[in-house]
Amino acid sequence: MTSPESAATAKMIPYKRGPDIDYASLDFNPDVAELPPDAMEQNLELNEIYNLLRARFTDFDRRPDVFLDRETNICYDPGNLNRRIYPDVYLAFGVDAKAIRPRKLYLPWEVGKPPDWALEIASESTGREDVRRKPGIYAQVGVLEYWRFDPTGGRYHGEALAGNLLVNGEYVPVELTTGPDGILKGYSPVLDLYLCWDQGWPMFYDPNTGSYLTNWEQERAVYEETSRGLVAEQSAHQRTQDALRAEQDRARRLEEELRRLRGEG
Repeated sequence: MTSPESAATAKMIPYKRGPDIDYASLDFNPDVAELPPDAMEQNLELNEIYNLLRARFTDFDRRPDVFLDRETNICYDPGNLNRRIYPDVYLAFGVDAKAIRPRKLYLPWEVGKPPDWALEIASESTGREDVRRKPGIYAQVGVLEYWRFDPTGGRYHGEALAGNLLVNGEYVPVELTTGPDGILKGYSPVLDLYLCWDQGWPMFYDPNTGSYLTNWEQERAVYEETSRGLVAEQSAHQRTQDALRAEQDRARRLEEELRRLRGEG
């Protein structure tokens, strides 16, 4: 199993596709989201977490070795694909992301590993399962870290924020701290970030820079601006190289013409 310290830098595991899946035989429609009616309670927080992770780790879906998804199914029994769980957000490093999505299910035995990180956001309909049933399943799947975030401060989960690290097949709790800024934090070794609860709003704190990740839209704007700068720099370099080659070709032709006129060629 990949350790938390190496998950983000692991080499891509080849995807071992199994036999075709008879989706019609399963007790769900893989093309329709299985969302409870109170999912709207979670949407803002879910979008923020998902998009910050997308900006940070998938390079806006340009990383072929990182799979990030939300509210889709992870199966944990090769003999019964109806035994599955669907986290609000989950993340896997060192996998063939493009090979996973067409299967419509995350199958750890085909992917080559379980997800490294999963999170549930509390709601009235799912809060009890997030705390009582799902930790055992995530541990069985082999998810290295399982986190819970309750925007209400604990009404549904019993606590505002909780993290668990998989140690010898069982989860041990992450120590939470409240800094001088009054924000509750827990460190994720897989992400090398602190997941934070700030008056019901999710944030990520980077201990390497000593700052919080900015809003994901700002992250994207910075990324796109940097990308444009790199493209412009590459274009300028290419133009310089093209001009240099053209000048070298012109000099070669002049030299050949001079040798011809001198009767040397």
